[in-house]
Amino acid sequence: MRWSVDARTPVRLLDAADAPPGATVLAEDGAPLPQSPARVERFAAPPATPHPIGCACCQPRNPVAIALDRLFLARTRGEAPWFDAILAVVRTGEGEAAIRAALDSDSVAQARFRLEGRGE
Repeated sequence: MRWSVDARTPVRLLDAADAPPGATVLAEDGAPLPQSPARVERFAAPPATPHPIGCACCQPRNPVAIALDRLFLARTRGEAPWFDAILAVVRTGEGEAAIRAALDSDSVAQARFRLEGRGE
């Protein structure tokens, strides 16, 4: 029998109003925050360029991947409450695209997290 278990932490794209209290939140700068989050990590959506996100000449890593790293390390070090999911709140299409790009192309983010919601 073959098992199929995905132990990566889900990242759920939600509106701030839909997030439960005590959630761990990944939020684009300027996005509204839910009531009483346990922890918030913000990221700035990268500016639109003709280059792909993360190309060596523009930016070493996607800011979403860096924010996810901070959340993962805070959980591992005991600096943040344990979380089973991350709620991602964006205010622009670029913010959502940055989340998708980080989870599609950043190998470290791919190993730790998976996208859930909004067409996934």
